[in-house]
Amino acid sequence: MPAATGVDGAPVVGMIGGGQLSRMTAAAATALGVGFRVLAAHPDEPAAQVVRDTRLGSHDSVADVLAFADGCDVVTFDHEHVPAPVLEALEASGVAVRPGPGALFHAQDKLHMRRTLTDLGQPCPAWALVDGPADVVLFAATHGWPVVLKVSRGGYDGRGVWVVRSPDDVHAVMATEVPSAVEWLAEQHVPFIRELSAQVARSPHGQAVAYPVVQTTQVDGICAEVIAPAPGLDADRTVQAQRMALQIAGDLGVVGMLAVEMFDTGSDLLVNELAMRPHNSGHWTIEGAVTSQFENHLRAVLDLPLGDPRARAPYAVMVNVLGGDVGQLTGAYRHVLARDPALKVHLYGKQARPGRKLGHVTALGDDPAELLARGRHAADYFAGRIDE
Repeated sequence: MPAATGVDGAPVVGMIGGGQLSRMTAAAATALGVGFRVLAAHPDEPAAQVVRDTRLGSHDSVADVLAFADGCDVVTFDHEHVPAPVLEALEASGVAVRPGPGALFHAQDKLHMRRTLTDLGQPCPAWALVDGPADVVLFAATHGWPVVLKVSRGGYDGRGVWVVRSPDDVHAVMATEVPSAVEWLAEQHVPFIRELSAQVARSPHGQAVAYPVVQTTQVDGICAEVIAPAPGLDADRTVQAQRMALQIAGDLGVVGMLAVEMFDTGSDLLVNELAMRPHNSGHWTIEGAVTSQFENHLRAVLDLPLGDPRARAPYAVMVNVLGGDVGQLTGAYRHVLARDPALKVHLYGKQARPGRKLGHVTALGDDPAELLARGRHAADYFAGRIDE
């Protein structure tokens, strides 16, 4: 396998995970002229289709990860699922791991995240560690039904999260088989008016930049739409969200991109989830920001000066293409591209299945409602939900 080293001895970044985040990071690495290597589980994964230096292996295997990292200057991630012993072995081998195991654990374990953020004084929904249905019912007696029930590890895109509305619901959910190491959390069901995401990039020496705070819309736990910046979010609330994200990044020692997903209750901002990598809520930055989240993630993990995160247009809207009944998405190109030449299309090379993230479209302009309509039309046409 040829080495990943860029021209003139450029550094090599290894990204564990072969998904669409690695695929889009590869484009930023190409523009920067840095070496880029991917660890993928299968040769047909999105990044493996386009990255020349793809190594096949498991992120759960110490041997596979150490072999992959040999020759890399820094290793980073497109997901948070690498086990702690693998991360520790990787760090012990001498390669820079960014974000490091101590920071990444907060994105891997919801219980650890809640404890740490609470100790740091960050506003969170009311929560409790629960051992069984009786504890959940007791929690509901104080905080009301419904209750959000979560497993501490392994959840993503709505998996591992349930909204329970009665003791019967609790019994049904907690009868689900989960790994023995997983613990259960009960959280207050927050009556939010919208969901926000505050993204920041942070480098090892502490430089940090904050992107515009965006509004996200979730469908079945999956991010479906993003509007940047969040419409109607006043300057004080924007600064509050950015400061919260910057403070969390510094306190947890995050290196790279951090997305802080928040609930906006109208009077408060509450931290919902953390992601220490490029994030779906930042895909709009490819066309919509001076420096994309993917480029700034690379700059951060390489300890290069960070790029300008400011928006290029008054608004950017991103709509995810979620799988429907159409298997071959490229058949929609002629209609979508002819109908809206200003729309930017990104497809990830995935096999279609209902509800799966297959790509996204982005539009820039002055009117978020008009941009949403354009993005939704394209996404629905790709998925086969409309035919005109």
